[in-house]
Amino acid sequence: MSAYHTVKTALFMGALYGILVAVGSLFNGGIFWALATASIFNLIAYFYSDRIVLAMYSAKPLTQESHPEIHGMVKDLCGRANLPLPKIWIIESHNANAFATGRNPANASIAFTTSIIDLLDADELRAVAAHELSHVKNRDILIGTLAATLAAAIAYCADMIRWSMYWGNSNRERKQHWAVVMLTVVFAPLIATLIQLAISRSREFQADESGAHMCRKPFALASALEKLHHSPKMEQSDSYARASTAHLFISNPFKGASVLSWFSTHPPVEERVKRLRKMLVI
Repeated sequence: MSAYHTVKTALFMGALYGILVAVGSLFNGGIFWALATASIFNLIAYFYSDRIVLAMYSAKPLTQESHPEIHGMVKDLCGRANLPLPKIWIIESHNANAFATGRNPANASIAFTTSIIDLLDADELRAVAAHELSHVKNRDILIGTLAATLAAAIAYCADMIRWSMYWGNSNRERKQHWAVVMLTVVFAPLIATLIQLAISRSREFQADESGAHMCRKPFALASALEKLHHSPKMEQSDSYARASTAHLFISNPFKGASVLSWFSTHPPVEERVKRLRKMLVI
């Protein structure tokens, strides 16, 4: 299954690039400026998103003295996965959850909420840590940044075309290109967003699988996901920025998460649990 998710991600990335080329070709120089603009913003996010997200949730260092068992657990898993030890953080929250961030394994961080530590037993918490470390090992932050860059570039290109048509030489010209405008302004960015979300869901499946192998207890991860799914959720109405971080967490932490799988950052919990319970780890 690992190869399947790798190939699937590569195909999705290729589709995003193909859409960008197709849309950019309709506007002189559009593909260059759109890609350059999107790259600048997403490179900044790539290098500094870990600090931003940790500050957003008021994360504090989880010390060896306060939680020696968690430090020991993460250290053991990193040894199994041949990963450097990440920085470990704790977030005061009623929502039981965890996430990993950082641009590469050498600069990774893993964060646990206080509620997830209270809710899960030792095996389940270890499985969650393995899932998050799998995101680090699989370079999912990099993959997510590349997907976001391409999707943003497509949106920028579409916007350029919309404005160029608006300021066209005549109403007749705009009418002649109405179909092109509709395709680029509405459908291309929408399709790009759907592909970006599909990549996010695929990486979650991949992290479930590789995390289960890392901790050698897929049933523990399945049990953890079920508990997290039914735990209290956060309100997302107070901040769009917070809502935009949902893809980082092992379980969507916000109320009102999309019930339509195509518009969700995470696969259905039932499907994740089903796949994990079919796994045989040797």
